[in-house]
Amino acid sequence: MHFLPLRLPPGADLRAALEEALRQAGTDSAFVICGIGSLTGAKLRYAGESVEATIPGPLEIVSLSGTLTRSGPHLHMSVSDASGRVHGGHVGLGNGVRTTAEVLLALLPEGALAREHDAATGFSELVVRRRV
Repeated sequence: MHFLPLRLPPGADLRAALEEALRQAGTDSAFVICGIGSLTGAKLRYAGESVEATIPGPLEIVSLSGTLTRSGPHLHMSVSDASGRVHGGHVGLGNGVRTTAEVLLALLPEGALAREHDAATGFSELVVRRRV
């Protein structure tokens, strides 16, 4: 496992930039260990909801973690507004970096993680492939 620290610049789309960083790293599997920074606004999908909520900014990223796979990301984020209210959920596209986003990826071997439909949950869930 290799670690890849990232600094995303102002204007970057958080999720799209993480997916692109994974492609450029030459693997298709990574864990997002942690992330902090600021956003111009956030697009989060709350638990049990089918559409994303838009949270106006400016916002601080309080936490960011999840998985990145070729078959799609599964990222959770908490953000706080200027009054200290915290919102959290699944990260969508359109989370624009305001000043910076600092993220640590743990890169895994090619094909170590995937997302596949799980009949028990009805969702695309993580599949871990063990190497012998």
